[in-house]
Amino acid sequence: MRCEMAQHPGDVIKIAGVARFLLLTSLAATGIGLLSCGQSRPARFTFTGEALGSFYTITIVAPPPGVDAEQARRIVDETLDEINRLMSTYQADSELSRFNRHADATPFSLSPSTYKVFQMALRIAEESGGAFDITVGPLVNAWGFGPEAFLQPPEEAVIEALRARVGYQKLTLHPDGAVSKSHPEVYCDLSGIAKGYATDAVAAALESIGVSSYMVEVGGEIRVAGANPDGAPWRLGIERPLPDTRQLHTVALLESGALATSGDYRNMYEVDGRRFSHTIDPQTGYPVQHTLASVSVIHESCAMADGYATALMAMGPEKAHAFADEHGLAVMLIIAGEDDTYETVTTDAFAAYKRRP
Repeated sequence: MRCEMAQHPGDVIKIAGVARFLLLTSLAATGIGLLSCGQSRPARFTFTGEALGSFYTITIVAPPPGVDAEQARRIVDETLDEINRLMSTYQADSELSRFNRHADATPFSLSPSTYKVFQMALRIAEESGGAFDITVGPLVNAWGFGPEAFLQPPEEAVIEALRARVGYQKLTLHPDGAVSKSHPEVYCDLSGIAKGYATDAVAAALESIGVSSYMVEVGGEIRVAGANPDGAPWRLGIERPLPDTRQLHTVALLESGALATSGDYRNMYEVDGRRFSHTIDPQTGYPVQHTLASVSVIHESCAMADGYATALMAMGPEKAHAFADEHGLAVMLIIAGEDDTYETVTTDAFAAYKRRP
């Protein structure tokens, strides 16, 4: 009898980047095939759900005894619900919303999780010279990318008034786990790093029950460990930054770590023929206008990958490439050219993971 490995067309996990939702649910882990005659693939299961205003997908390979999909889903949902309770700007009673309403300079005590995210966010803000800035929330909201419904682009006077409230230097972290603001109307938005942190937190929760091979995707940010169902590195697909179609651009092979992507090709709108991106430059108060269409970052921490991707997207192609090289980051930039063409630029650190589909 002749035995062959079954082939599965959906064996690449696609990342939506800024679209923040799963593009392809027919993952390798859902396929059924044989390794050899009479030898089954490792046990695995995949489940999906909604969280943090987006969707998640979890794939677990060779789960430890006693761990089933129902138990894993419960742990994932509890972890994500807790992060949403702490860091949501859409929930009025979240810890972050309460801090945003804290209109004086006295320190505000944070939970360990939120404090850790603030630490990482301020580290990236300092490294990037403010290209990543969690206090940019008022400008994000004014441009129609926050909790409130979009009406029209803000006037210049409004932007200048809001900029007085923006600047990561207006935040001070205290050793006892508190944060204070130097301007009473400082408003923080952790959306540029929180989904990455949530991905890390889910991975840690799964590891705490003995799971060692998994793929965790939350709102487009991904973290993997161990082998995929074929016993090979996970194949993570990065999209070509096209607004109206979904096309695979590059496949990254990853055995452990995280991949985050940010771009301007979906979360945007047009008014009177002008396109406005969700990425707001904290230095100007306006949506970015450069040709950098997409940034992908591989890092051991999904939160850091998420934050760096956001920062690099704000910088533009030249500054982003220089920053990534200087900091030894594994980064792929997709730069828009004329006539719907794209140039791909990678750092040396990213090249080791890159594979064309």
